[in-house]
Amino acid sequence: MSKERVLILIDGSNFYFSLKRLELPKHRVTEFNFGEFVKWLASGRQISGRNYYIGVVRAKSNDKKGQKLRRDQQRLFAHLRSKKNKFITIHGYLMKSDDAYHEKGVDVRIAVDLVVGAYEDNFDSAILISSDTDLIPAIQHVQKLKKRVEYIGFSSPPKTQPSYGLIKTCSQSRVLVAADLEQFIKN
Repeated sequence: MSKERVLILIDGSNFYFSLKRLELPKHRVTEFNFGEFVKWLASGRQISGRNYYIGVVRAKSNDKKGQKLRRDQQRLFAHLRSKKNKFITIHGYLMKSDDAYHEKGVDVRIAVDLVVGAYEDNFDSAILISSDTDLIPAIQHVQKLKKRVEYIGFSSPPKTQPSYGLIKTCSQSRVLVAADLEQFIKN
């Protein structure tokens, strides 16, 4: 195993919708083997942290759709925190407007963890699974501290495209397709 330390940061909403758009046979996130996925991404390097960022569903007792979303999310949290996957879940929140939910606070948490982790020397490389270009200033700051940031994007044209801004900014990029991810889904 390499001595290089790798921090894994997954934007949960971005990851979920990327899986869905890739039209994998089973795109349920609770059927995804995150533990094996991060080992595959780390390629023999030491994993110093596994962070999954997600907006927490809050639902009123009379909101059946919201209650179902909340139960499903609780199952996801248990799956991520299991001994097999070993993730820390870091929460933003979901704001409901016009019957749609919008995630808030997640990007800021990712940016803070990148910058603080670099200053505290918690990693040598960060593997970022998010296509949010709002993270570019944090990435550039981390790179000034001589840390590498690897972008993981997804491609299934025309439904989902990787972020060209992140490809251009990050130290290294990998664009995954459905065939790369199928091995991590329970059959």
